[in-house]
Amino acid sequence: MPIIEHLLTQAAESAKELNTDFFSESTASSPSLGLENYIELITRFGINFVAIFILIRLIYYPIHKNKDFLFTFFVFNIIIFILLSTTKLKPGFAFGLLAFFSIMRYRTVTVPIKEMGYFFICLALGMVNALSVIDEGWWVMLICNVAILILTLLLDRHISLTHENVKEITYERVDLIQPEKRQEMIEDLKERTGLPIHRAEIKTINFLRDTAKVFVFYNAKDNENTQGLVGDDD
Repeated sequence: MPIIEHLLTQAAESAKELNTDFFSESTASSPSLGLENYIELITRFGINFVAIFILIRLIYYPIHKNKDFLFTFFVFNIIIFILLSTTKLKPGFAFGLLAFFSIMRYRTVTVPIKEMGYFFICLALGMVNALSVIDEGWWVMLICNVAILILTLLLDRHISLTHENVKEITYERVDLIQPEKRQEMIEDLKERTGLPIHRAEIKTINFLRDTAKVFVFYNAKDNENTQGLVGDDD
């Protein structure tokens, strides 16, 4: 995975530069933060928190109803924001963290692809709100936040394509497995499963038990290919 390795290299270089800058600046006197800087930091944090709350609580959770990642999304975004706001870390460090979590996805419990997409959005919001230049006003940062949230809502809720799902069924009516009776078998499977099956493929036939393993294919909004459906073997 050359892209992930490149991102991890960037993260390591950013951390090394941060370490060098820290020790070089510790020997010199640095001016204290002014009141304007504190107000700017608090304002940025407030905008970031509102944006991540809308993303996770008002967009992600009502659609997916999954509480497992709520805490992780919030913490990931806030940590990225704090790191980029209070240190001299480069954006490559944040992408390196995302690459690290991408690798961890294959080493621990599998994170669904859509949740990984939300991780990336949390990262993007933290980077935008921490690094945006506001010399000419806050409008650019606010517009970026609104654009990210609107695009996420539209893509996740209103622009959904259908999946062709497949299930393996143990089918006992071997009298319908002939090719000329395939449509009759599909209609029987439709009636018995309630699924909008549009095609079926026979995997194996067991004449000793008068059963057949059949793959049925149907379209649905959700990807259900990880689930199974098994009929009676008797």
